[in-house]
Amino acid sequence: MTASDALVERLRAHAASYHSAHPFHVRMNDGTLTPDQIRGWVANRFAYQEAIPVKDAAILSNCPDVAVRRRWIRRITDHDGTAEDGPESGGIEAWLQLGEACGLTRSEITDHRHVQPGVRFAVDAYITFARTKPWVEAVASSLTELFAPDLMAERLAAFEKYYTWIDPAGLQYFRNRLFQAPRDSEHALEVVLAHCHTPQEQDAAEAALSFKCDVLWAVMDAIDHAYA
Repeated sequence: MTASDALVERLRAHAASYHSAHPFHVRMNDGTLTPDQIRGWVANRFAYQEAIPVKDAAILSNCPDVAVRRRWIRRITDHDGTAEDGPESGGIEAWLQLGEACGLTRSEITDHRHVQPGVRFAVDAYITFARTKPWVEAVASSLTELFAPDLMAERLAAFEKYYTWIDPAGLQYFRNRLFQAPRDSEHALEVVLAHCHTPQEQDAAEAALSFKCDVLWAVMDAIDHAYA
């Protein structure tokens, strides 16, 4: 096994601590959550969704590699959308449409009135991490996307099967991430493997991914505490 293979194996091992294993998420996929619990999750997760392009802009601001920047910037337009694509483009808009399909209004999602303190704290910590850590470590923290396609496929199937009161058109965010996440994780992994050669660099990359898993788990803890 090469050093790169060993690092990939170490990174992929963090799938066990991904938030898909959180009890609240397990209950969601089992179809046992109430409409109020689903709405609470959607409203709180918006704080995280809204922060994703901010986090990616922070990574870009620290990255000296023009080739990486040219590819990484796609993540921002994926979430913010573009004027050329119209008002319905972008992951943030897709998440707002999910909220509306669940019975939330746009104003109660965007003004964060339902966002729990623990969610706010975790999201702010992630943005601060991306702004202040070396850019390669910030890239490594995004590698939770390695585990996202399986989560999205299971979540989409669960929503279509158990939560039929939600308009299926509101599930487009999940469908989009089925192809965006593998593309993004491939690039992030490529960057990490190209820059992390020493044991110290590899340990830092793994620690960054562990931190991101903790952020997502903390978000779920706060939601679970508020809506259990």
